[in-house]
Amino acid sequence: MDNLMQPFSLRVSEILDHAARYHPRRKIISRNVEGPVVETNWSSVRTKAKKLSKALQKLDIKKGDRIGVMAWNTARHLELWYGIPGSGAINHTLNPRLFIKQLTYIINHAEDKILMVDLDLIKILEEILPTCKTVKHAIILTDKANMPASNSPNLICYEELVSNEDSDFEWVNGHETEACGICYTSGTTGNPKGVVYTHRSNVLHALTSATPDMINLSSTDRIMPVVPLFHANGWSIGYTAPLVGASMVMPGKEMTPEALYEMLEKGVTVTAAVPTIWLLLLNYLKEKKLKLSSLKRVIIGGSSCPKAVIEAFQKDFGVNVLHAWGMTEMSPLGTICSFKPEVLELSEEEKISVQETTGHPPFTVELKLTGDNGNQLKNDGKTQGKLWARGAAVVQKYLKFDEKAVDNDGWFDTGDVATIDENGYMSITDRSKDIIKSGGEWISSIELENAAVGHPKIVEAAAIGVFHPKWDERPILVVVCEKGIKVKEKEITDFMSGYVAKWQIPDDIIFVDEIPHTATGKISKMGLRKILENQNYQHPDIQQ
Repeated sequence: MDNLMQPFSLRVSEILDHAARYHPRRKIISRNVEGPVVETNWSSVRTKAKKLSKALQKLDIKKGDRIGVMAWNTARHLELWYGIPGSGAINHTLNPRLFIKQLTYIINHAEDKILMVDLDLIKILEEILPTCKTVKHAIILTDKANMPASNSPNLICYEELVSNEDSDFEWVNGHETEACGICYTSGTTGNPKGVVYTHRSNVLHALTSATPDMINLSSTDRIMPVVPLFHANGWSIGYTAPLVGASMVMPGKEMTPEALYEMLEKGVTVTAAVPTIWLLLLNYLKEKKLKLSSLKRVIIGGSSCPKAVIEAFQKDFGVNVLHAWGMTEMSPLGTICSFKPEVLELSEEEKISVQETTGHPPFTVELKLTGDNGNQLKNDGKTQGKLWARGAAVVQKYLKFDEKAVDNDGWFDTGDVATIDENGYMSITDRSKDIIKSGGEWISSIELENAAVGHPKIVEAAAIGVFHPKWDERPILVVVCEKGIKVKEKEITDFMSGYVAKWQIPDDIIFVDEIPHTATGKISKMGLRKILENQNYQHPDIQQ
């Protein structure tokens, strides 16, 4: 019974080949970093990607080498997504919003051989290059006319690099379980960890996400990923769209409501981003009395979606909301809130309540809840437990870690506390990790606390997230100063700015004589929240 079916390798290059073969002229509309909106298609993306693969090999890139990419959502970035793994290398996405020390740690840990950086991020490149131990080349993602003057020597112009090559290149082949991409976690418990996606996991994840009960994407759609391609694998949209032959709109760097609306009105039917983005857009639409002419579905993930956002999209603009949940370690899709028959029978208000959950998992994803003793809990929509996941695109081991990231049965601890109902709809109720989620980005409370305690006048510090109407959560800091010593808030924030990114700096600092502790001597975040609750504490933006 051998060789009954043809071998077909699940490698991402096959996705692009398919799109170029059967959907060659499907439009990709992109706002370049240089400014203008340009058009390309899947055939041209494939041609450019092959030229890049060829050029990378001439730069002595070997199979398995890592290439760091720090770029916005543009057509050029799509070319890199396929050209890098097509050369046999691994695409390592870099978040430019990270603090410099985090970026250099990640680059050195991954041992990136080349850095590819958007034009407007060159200042970051200049700052990190001297400490990047393995980087041999830096490529600026622009054309010759826009190449900037720089203190960094021997910068390579991307468009000039690929224009010197032809597209007569065979993708580097190999097993589908070989590494394809790397995305690092945000380092909520210590240093960031590298999640390595394989060709197989990317293809399976894209197939899964395109299905009717998930994103429901087809060749008739035009999708705009507002979520960055460097963030949690870009929610895999860069693979899912060409897999089904969908058209794409790439919004570039500009995230203002005005800029996003302009790009949405280029025939976009599906889009995806964190709630903060949509809150700003909805306010803009109402203020300007605008309508959404083509948009049919909006995917909202990264943090909890407010009920008001769901209602505004659906009642005011006729756009269906798909609430989603996932993690970098899950490629990232975990659940999407599409309606099963049981939900369709409900009233409109009851359906909205269901949409406040993060939805149900697709095939290839399993979820379970456990109690304090490790026993599996029932799915009744009420019982809370630790949330575990496993599946075809779920991490098994972090980069350069000896131990597995899963238990003996392959279950990954998500760090969340959740409920799951009898129909499989999951709701995150709490976080077992003391992490703060602001505008779809994770902020480590440990990093904030360590930075604050580094101040010579601070004895102890505790960081927690509090509700914010725009950002979902924002960090505040509770500190104990040395006895008899007074410290101004600005002195602390100025000190912390040397250790954490500007957007991670706490919005408020509360001075106390004592921080509550557990019986084992650890800071009690639960006790701290209780104290603030009893004091009716609110974020300063709400108090105003």
